[in-house]
Amino acid sequence: MNDFFDMSSVLTSEQMEMRESLQKLCVNYGDEYWLDRDRTGDFPEDFVQTLADNGWLGLNTPVEYGGSGLGITEGAVLTQTISESGGGIAALSSSSHPIFGLNPVIKFGRPDQIERMVPPVIQRKEITCFGVTEPNTGLDTTKLKTRAERVGDKYIVNGQKIWTSTAQHATKILLIARTTPIEKTKRPIDGLSLFYTDFNRDYIEVRKIDKMGRKASDSNEVFFDGLPVPADDLIGEEGKAFYAMGDFLVTARAHTAARAIGLAQGALDDALAYVKERAQFGRPIGDFQINRFKLAKMATEIEAARQLNYSVCTKIDEGGRCDKEAGMSKYFASEMAERVTSEALQIFGGAGFTSLHAIERYWRDAKLTKIFEGTSEIQLRIISDHLLGKSKFE
Repeated sequence: MNDFFDMSSVLTSEQMEMRESLQKLCVNYGDEYWLDRDRTGDFPEDFVQTLADNGWLGLNTPVEYGGSGLGITEGAVLTQTISESGGGIAALSSSSHPIFGLNPVIKFGRPDQIERMVPPVIQRKEITCFGVTEPNTGLDTTKLKTRAERVGDKYIVNGQKIWTSTAQHATKILLIARTTPIEKTKRPIDGLSLFYTDFNRDYIEVRKIDKMGRKASDSNEVFFDGLPVPADDLIGEEGKAFYAMGDFLVTARAHTAARAIGLAQGALDDALAYVKERAQFGRPIGDFQINRFKLAKMATEIEAARQLNYSVCTKIDEGGRCDKEAGMSKYFASEMAERVTSEALQIFGGAGFTSLHAIERYWRDAKLTKIFEGTSEIQLRIISDHLLGKSKFE
């Protein structure tokens, strides 16, 4: 991992030191490590535990709850740096829950809930999954059907979620369910509630989904059959999860953009090294103008995406609402990552089509960034809604 740009113009000295520290940590988890996880599908628990042991999982958690109290910008630095390492995107599917995913608990939960729920996750004593998406709904939360019915001092959950990462070994779940039937609400965005509760396998069935990429992080269908959830595990006000979800997705999309940027940077790093060692017609292929121009375009697009991402993260840290800008960052970075990783694979030629090099994994994982946390098409809808004054949050 090399820095070809002067990041000191956008990062503080402390953030630069954090990046350098992470780079040194990631050296111990190189291509062979991630290739093995890609082949076996084994989750990189030792890597995530190393992040926990070094305090990285509590990056955005307030100090009073055992975290570092840093911002979304530092989270983006962490995400970009790890994603450059050759496969860190798989680990981030789990580690991102304590880094970003528990933000709804921290922002909307009571102090006693935060104290009870958050520290065990950043210490890796608990493992969290996130249950939002359902079959035939995507991220259209207004169509969610999973039901949480209040019965005495608990809610009973029935329904189904899909694309729930790390459910194979999760002990907790951050879950959105409908507490009021949609026909009894004035608007479809009402009646959804957020819970953080035990992943009780006596009432939950998990089915793993086979995927083309990010194989070391399991994705699953999850079925709830009468899952009892204590009323004290309700986060925030009943029926208002849509607003918590909207707030969370801004951060999640900035985070996904950071993943895409890291993947693209890793692909560029590998391509730069390869053009210096690979020779054709008696010359390094880096001497050929076609490859030089490819590399120049790749580097330019990465830097543009990085600058936009840091700008959005700074605005989030300053307390500004930036649904449109987060959508722009996620859209631009993910589209860029697919192009850059594809061009890098092209530079490798036939060698890039094999698992002898990390580049094919970068390409497969980059494709996913255009799909999850809202597809590129959804981001264009969000951006255009804001431009035309049709956003649901205005």
